Amino acid sequence: MYIYSLPFIAAIIGWFTNYLAVKMLFRPRKKKKFLFIEIQGIFPKRQAKLAERIAKMVADELLSASDIKEKINNPEVLEMLHTNIEDKIDDYLNNKFSKQHPIFNLFLGKKGKQQIKSGFLTEVQEVTPYLIGNYMDKIEDTLDVEETIRQKVAVLSPAKLEDLIMSILKKEFHFIELIGAVIGFLIGVVQVILVKI
Repeated sequence: MYIYSLPFIAAIIGWFTNYLAVKMLFRPRKKKKFLFIEIQGIFPKRQAKLAERIAKMVADELLSASDIKEKINNPEVLEMLHTNIEDKIDDYLNNKFSKQHPIFNLFLGKKGKQQIKSGFLTEVQEVTPYLIGNYMDKIEDTLDVEETIRQKVAVLSPAKLEDLIMSILKKEFHFIELIGAVIGFLIGVVQVILVKI
C-alpha cells in the first residue's frame, strides 16, 4: 500500500523543492553564514547588476528622453497647452487686468481685449514648438533615463525589490511550483510502475 503513495510523496517533494527554489531567489535578504558558506538570495545579491540591466532595457527599448520629447511635441498635447494658455489669457484680461488697469479696460472694451488675446495666442502658437523643443533639448542633455532608473532600483530595500518582482511574476512562480508537483507525481508513477514490473 505504501508504494501507491509514492506519486503523492514525490509530488509534495517536487512542489516543495520548487517552492524553496523560488523563495531562495529572494531569501535570505542579507548575507548569512551557514557553516563556511555565505548564503544570500539571488536577487538581493545581484541587485546592483539587476538594476543596471533593467535600466538599460528600459532606456533602450521602452523610454528615452527623445521619446518624451516626441510625446510632448505631439499636436494633441500642443493643442491642449494652447487651450490652457487661452483660458489663462481670458482669465487675466477679464479679471486681473480689469482690476489692475480699470482705465485701460474701459478704453479697450471687448473688441480690444479680443485683439490683444488674438495677438498673444498667435505669438504663443508660433513660439511654443520652439520653446518646448529648446526645453526638451536641455532635458535630453541632462536627463539620463538609464542612470535614473538604475539608481532607483539599486536603492530599493530587498523587501521592496521582492514585492516588485513578485507583483510582476507571481503567477509564473506559482506555475513553477505547480510544475514541480506535476513532475514529482509523474516520477512517482514511473517508480510505482518500475517496482510493479
